[in-house]
Amino acid sequence: MLKPLIATAVLALSAAPAAAEVVSRTADSFTLRYAVGAEIAPDDIPAAFEALPRWWDAAHTYTGSAANLSLDLAPGGCWCETLADGTDFDHGRTVSVTADRMVFDAPFGPLRGKTTRAELVVSWPAANRGWTPTWTMTVEGPGIGAMADDVDAVMGAGYQRWLHYLEYGEAPAESGS
Repeated sequence: MLKPLIATAVLALSAAPAAAEVVSRTADSFTLRYAVGAEIAPDDIPAAFEALPRWWDAAHTYTGSAANLSLDLAPGGCWCETLADGTDFDHGRTVSVTADRMVFDAPFGPLRGKTTRAELVVSWPAANRGWTPTWTMTVEGPGIGAMADDVDAVMGAGYQRWLHYLEYGEAPAESGS
């Protein structure tokens, strides 16, 4: 479980920014990847990820409030946002969770209905003195490659906010964007 102050120090994230890149892009697909080495307890990673309402930027929700987000890590579980009328917007679904990775069917927000595949893999391979929390997002669909930069901006910011939450156990400041 995530501790208020993680006993093992996270490498200075501000000094070593996450490797973030558009790994590949075509007219009909793109792959994004975010990774940084950190001295963290790997058992904290799924719980920190599931605490989505605590670290996701409210500016990147339909309701303007990250508190309306929920994530169920059980296979088939919903990555949902409760809308003002009480209905849930289904942003994605948990495909699988293992000891070192989580896989999501992830046609988030504006990708919904435009993709033939939208997969987010969250993994944490062992590294020198810790682990490398990694997000890899693969998106495919007609003309979807044009959305790579916009999706990269949102997902890259989400990755940075999640790392901050892993390090400090609290939400980073809202971006207001």
